[in-house]
Amino acid sequence: MKQTENRKNPNHKNWKKAVVAFLSLLTLFFIHNTSRLYAEKMTSAEDVAQWRREQAEDNLESESQKIEYQGKIYRRNAHVKAILCMGIDRPQSLKEPTVAGSGGQADAIFLVAQDIARDKVRILMIPRDTMTEITLTDLSGNILGRDIQHLTLAYAYGDGREKSCRYMTEAVSNLLGGLSIDGYMAVSMSALPVINDGVGGVAVTIENQGMEQIDPEFICGNTVTLMGRQAEAYIRYRDTGKAQSALDRAERQKSYIQGFLRAAVEKAGEGDSFVPGIMNDISPYMVTDMSKDRYMDMALAFLGSGQDVGAADIITLPGQAKETPIYDEYHPDQAGIQSVILDMFYRQE
Repeated sequence: MKQTENRKNPNHKNWKKAVVAFLSLLTLFFIHNTSRLYAEKMTSAEDVAQWRREQAEDNLESESQKIEYQGKIYRRNAHVKAILCMGIDRPQSLKEPTVAGSGGQADAIFLVAQDIARDKVRILMIPRDTMTEITLTDLSGNILGRDIQHLTLAYAYGDGREKSCRYMTEAVSNLLGGLSIDGYMAVSMSALPVINDGVGGVAVTIENQGMEQIDPEFICGNTVTLMGRQAEAYIRYRDTGKAQSALDRAERQKSYIQGFLRAAVEKAGEGDSFVPGIMNDISPYMVTDMSKDRYMDMALAFLGSGQDVGAADIITLPGQAKETPIYDEYHPDQAGIQSVILDMFYRQE
């Protein structure tokens, strides 16, 4: 089984794929959502009604989930859905299943909290190097057991499609104290160029010194509209001579997400023509267990809310970065995680 990349290799591809998770979350969750497209994709009003009925059933199940914490009772908020979004290190489509170890790794992992009552979203960023229990298999896909390893590898032990997504969903759920996951989306890195440039570029403000060495426009204080490989350079770069520079890079990724969401919403407001092309191009690179009706309905609701996703809406999983002689590790803080999960997905009785 392929191990997670060496953090000391400046050419490793970890953070190129982070864009893709933005894309899974952005394109499928927030772009594909104009009224005309919605009408075209819906076969009838009954499709929506059926999904609403399923949501009502899910709500009843969610209401039965409760936690006692510090002397207080919390019950799962049935109106807040947990959607797992993954960016996959795989330079081709996700249409074909693969043998274990060949399907890529989940190098960007985001859990979206979609409040369907208020049409708001919050995002939990989960570092790829989070050390947690995952399912292990042999090359034939036979389950060997479970072990504490990098979360990113949970995807690699599957088939590169639904089984990989299921292993990731199970691992994330267990990491988050048994939180039930309501849906998943996985997108390969091959979708990166289409989606990044498809919104007309992403405006960011350079906040780190020394980045002009990778692009002359990356001068601290400058606002730059990232295009093509500029976006990749902005997200991937870190000073390997600086301790825990990956944390600085994670903050840049948050700013990229915010800029991308704003650009996507603005582009969607200009008209419908760009959306069908993007969706046609990236559909081979996506695996999801959610119907188009479902995520389009959720996307419409989000756009209608007028929410401007800010830094406070994007949270990093509580934990501590550890340096080892070979690999980076991220050790989760279970007490901190429980507090975050209760805040995002539960309500106090």
